[in-house]
Amino acid sequence: MTATLIYCYDPMCSWCWGFRPTWTKLQKSLQPLIDTKQLTIQPMLGGLAVDSDTPMAEDMKAKLEGTWQHINASLGTAFNFDFWRNTQPRRSTYPACRACMVARDSDLEDEMYHAIQEAYYLNAQNPSDLNTLTACAEHIGLKPEGFEKAMAHVKKEGLLEQEINQARHLGLNSFPSLALILGDHLTPIPLDYQDHTSMLAAIKKALA
Repeated sequence: MTATLIYCYDPMCSWCWGFRPTWTKLQKSLQPLIDTKQLTIQPMLGGLAVDSDTPMAEDMKAKLEGTWQHINASLGTAFNFDFWRNTQPRRSTYPACRACMVARDSDLEDEMYHAIQEAYYLNAQNPSDLNTLTACAEHIGLKPEGFEKAMAHVKKEGLLEQEINQARHLGLNSFPSLALILGDHLTPIPLDYQDHTSMLAAIKKALA
């Protein structure tokens, strides 16, 4: 029986950005299990903040910038703090989530995920804006017009909301989060942001 490791994320979650190097190492370490069909990895979008055109409140901006500073200090993750001075942030991550969902259909979900993170955290661009997401799509090889049509379709059909409901049903309420499903049994995998080996051991134990 093949187990499924669910990776629940939001492309605009700063802790997901901090986790990326360790998550990359974990995926490489899991490759032998994937090659032998013991494991598959399934990304799942968590949906941190609903659609909104309202400018972010000053206290929320200060709180999130503080989170960036904390992650930078504790993990060494790079951030471009010009974002908080040069853009008009909105508390809205659903568009970025939809962009990853659209890219999934072309097997480019991780490429889109990373392009959004780099635009946001390194280049101080706003992924709540469609033009930023379209530029990310073009960067990974998607055609802008087709991408924007697909974005509208995903929104109209409520496809992201369906996936978010699925994540909540599985108890995946924070981002990033990992859970292993084997048969009808779900095992949460505790995160370690700095060392992948404890997560690898927990996954192997759950598989055994």
